[in-house]
Amino acid sequence: MTNAVPPLHVALVEDEPALRDATMQTLMLEGAEVAAFPDARAALARLDADYPGVVVSDVRMPGIDGIAFFAMLRDIDPDLPVILTTGHGDIAMAVAAMKNGAADFLTKPYASADLIRAVRAAAGRRALALENRRLRQEAGRSAGAAIIGTSAAAERLRSVIEGVARSEIDVLLTGPAGSGKSYGAQAIHDLSPRRSRPFIAVDAGVLAHEDAELLLFGRDPAAGASGGGLSRTGLIERANGGTLFLDEIAAAGSVLTTRLAALVEKREVWPIGAAKARRLNIRIIIARLAGSGARDAVPDPVWHRLGAVQIAFPPLSERREDVPEIFRLFVARHARELDMPAPPIGEAQWRHVQSHEWPGNLHELSGYARAFVLGLAEVEAGGGALTGQRPLQQIVADFEQTVLEDALRRCQGDIAKVQAMLQTPRKTIYDKLAKYDLKPARFR
Repeated sequence: MTNAVPPLHVALVEDEPALRDATMQTLMLEGAEVAAFPDARAALARLDADYPGVVVSDVRMPGIDGIAFFAMLRDIDPDLPVILTTGHGDIAMAVAAMKNGAADFLTKPYASADLIRAVRAAAGRRALALENRRLRQEAGRSAGAAIIGTSAAAERLRSVIEGVARSEIDVLLTGPAGSGKSYGAQAIHDLSPRRSRPFIAVDAGVLAHEDAELLLFGRDPAAGASGGGLSRTGLIERANGGTLFLDEIAAAGSVLTTRLAALVEKREVWPIGAAKARRLNIRIIIARLAGSGARDAVPDPVWHRLGAVQIAFPPLSERREDVPEIFRLFVARHARELDMPAPPIGEAQWRHVQSHEWPGNLHELSGYARAFVLGLAEVEAGGGALTGQRPLQQIVADFEQTVLEDALRRCQGDIAKVQAMLQTPRKTIYDKLAKYDLKPARFR
């Protein structure tokens, strides 16, 4: 079985008509899709960062010469491969361009075989660069999806996480239980340069375990022979090169807290029975409870030594407009996990989702979504959890916004289809969209 050869796309820039036609014919005989241009200005009007192929350009051209053209293409996309064709007098210039990133250069007159070889090699690199770019974008979208919603709070969280992720700085996440700190930690790792390295999460269950020291720091092989146990690599050392996430760190005892503080400060792990510490290259993210009197949930010796950027995660009560979208996500996720069809969400369930305060935040909302998929979710008589904690006008407005968002999502932002689905005049639809700041393009 042979690998499929990627299609050739070539942008040919040559001011001599006869040579341009001959070169174009040579490339087309090799199956290439060729876009030919008489000068650089015409090519610049057509080329962008998404162009899937290779640029072949003469150096000596009227107006914008090949070297200036190459520099402009570098500004459009540094990964766009450019092959320069030169006369003998321009070789030094072409070599200098290659040092600045040009893919190749050919001296006129060049053999057709040399042109095809250079184009195929550059096209392979282009395909790889675009594939890597696509994978990075997908990783970014996936990681960004960890913070669901269109509220100002959600937008702010995503922006901060994306900015922090690109650096190597440690991070302290604060917020009430269930506010999404673990999702944020994973997103920071997935968007960071360490994304291909391990992400090790240490939660309260590990920290409170009777063998927590062994689980975290491991046991040296030398200790295994004399200390009554097998050698073991600890969770901290497994994170080497990647990210260590310490969640619910308040569960750690005083001895363990002291050792974790030393880890934060020195970036060293000292396995049980080891003769010396082992240096680590890790990024540390700590989750600290905040709110409800949890100010000191993380012992000062650990998080104050971290010297980290702090990101505050608000409770769901401060981002209520995001709750319906998050609920839909949880329903779809639990349906996949349980291998069950996602049931339609009825009016009573929507009223409950909108009106309930969700003091347990994402944990409680996820539990309700799972029960809903299993057919076990019950809604109180009268429409569900209308506790009187919010005005009726606000509850109605939130429900109306949810219906509009659901229609936009189903119709992929097509207003005519939304109008037909909701049987509502177009002007009323647009007035409601403006009221709730809903942009149809967001759903296309």
